[in-house]
Amino acid sequence: MGINKAFIVGSGLMGSGIAQVCAQTGIEVFLYDISADALKKALKNIEWSVSKFVEKGKLKEDRDTVMKRIMTVSDLSDAATVDLIIEAVFESMGLKQDIFKKIDEISAPEALIASNTSAISITELASVTRRPQRVLGLHFFSPVPMMQAVEVTRGLTTTEEATRRGKEFVIQIGKEPIMVNRDVAGFVINRINFPSTMEAMRLVEEGVATVEDIDKGLRLASGRRMGIFETGDMVGLDVTHGAMMAMYQETGDPRWYPPMILRRKVKAGQLGRKTGRGWYEYNEDGSRKEK
Repeated sequence: MGINKAFIVGSGLMGSGIAQVCAQTGIEVFLYDISADALKKALKNIEWSVSKFVEKGKLKEDRDTVMKRIMTVSDLSDAATVDLIIEAVFESMGLKQDIFKKIDEISAPEALIASNTSAISITELASVTRRPQRVLGLHFFSPVPMMQAVEVTRGLTTTEEATRRGKEFVIQIGKEPIMVNRDVAGFVINRINFPSTMEAMRLVEEGVATVEDIDKGLRLASGRRMGIFETGDMVGLDVTHGAMMAMYQETGDPRWYPPMILRRKVKAGQLGRKTGRGWYEYNEDGSRKEK
């Protein structure tokens, strides 16, 4: 049996993207946030994105039909009626565990609880619930409507059935599951990508090359659609920093400690597109300023 109703905790870039892909594939969605302004912004962005898909002929339904499946809510009690809850908030163990405790008390016993975390232990998140066997990781990539891969991570206590249902959900929404069989820090894709991301930051920090030239080189020589720094600004430097710190704190391995240039930018509030400045500078409409 597929997923009919989903509850998304967090209406930021990732949460709104997950809500969109669910709604586009016929799933009724409750999009939760404590901020009414954040929910309003999320709906506006989703509507724009869905319209683009319709214009390009990538959706069989019209925009209004898709949008009617998304209901914004500011009360967690709506999670009681869904098949799947996906947490998509900032990379903080304490914040995520607090959400998991509340969701666990409200939601139906048979419901799956998943985290969109890119680095935090699924096993540790599951430990604060009464159903650790039904907790798993569903790590989407940004931008969610465009990126096909979703990491399905099995915690130490996650059952085969929950893992299977997670995989089937990913296929249901038209994505490709990447199965992560052990709950290791950073899972699979970040374990591969972060070393190159950190090295690129250090090359800028040491004055070896500019942000622009590194991104250009990666696009032209490596076949990437976006450079490391372009991607970082879209995701948010605070999100990248949080994921790296989570990996460092769990493993104690210094290779995952964020480079100084990233730490300084986060402290300065230069978080990417959402603040108007990250590795690049942006206009109010989100377009990049030309030098």
